[in-house]
Amino acid sequence: SGQCPVCNHQLEDSNLTEEEYNNLSERIIRDVIHGTDTFRKTSPEEFEAFQTFVENRLPFDIVIDGLNVSHIKPKKMQCENLLDVINCLAKDNVRLLVLGRKHMLINSSNWKREIMKEMQTKADFFFAENISDDDAFLLYATLRSGKHCKFVTRDFLRDHKACLSDSLTRHLFRKWQRGHQIVLKALFFSVFSQQPAFQYDCVVQTTGDTWHIPYKDVFEEKYSYEVPRKWLCIQQK
Repeated sequence: SGQCPVCNHQLEDSNLTEEEYNNLSERIIRDVIHGTDTFRKTSPEEFEAFQTFVENRLPFDIVIDGLNVSHIKPKKMQCENLLDVINCLAKDNVRLLVLGRKHMLINSSNWKREIMKEMQTKADFFFAENISDDDAFLLYATLRSGKHCKFVTRDFLRDHKACLSDSLTRHLFRKWQRGHQIVLKALFFSVFSQQPAFQYDCVVQTTGDTWHIPYKDVFEEKYSYEVPRKWLCIQQK
């Protein structure tokens, strides 16, 4: 709920205002997606085809970096991992977009054709060239779908945040990211622990005499991208 059980203070909402969201969206599309770095990893023609694909199918509820999450369980086939993630998220009639690579369409030990066909009945897929970078596609589709849309990747998008030129926009990016990135952690077989995006902002907050500080009591390098889930409530006496 975002309400402290000790002092009953309500943490700051993670949602951006309409103006903040529009400004952030414009800056990300201009500085990150259309910036100098993007077309080293894709072509203008491919990205234009992707934009057309997205615009014809808007809005999505969740955008998934398919190749990224397909490695979530190293001992399983990548296509099975991705299917498990889609099944985990495909509830309540949510619309899913999965970003994939063209090599996934070639029948192989990791990408079985029948499993790929099954997944495509449950989600929209866009298959980029094998050398393309998924992150620009992920950001574009999520932002164009609107403030409600969430995204799934195990990356923390630090390189893209660094492309934003001023500290205010980087702050808005981090706040938007904390409120929209879903973290999945593999447990066993087809079961995942889903940490939903925050309804409140996971940063140090103060009202003057009270501080709320998020923290991790155990740091695992493997899951360093995860946002802390525990809080300290410190009050000045």
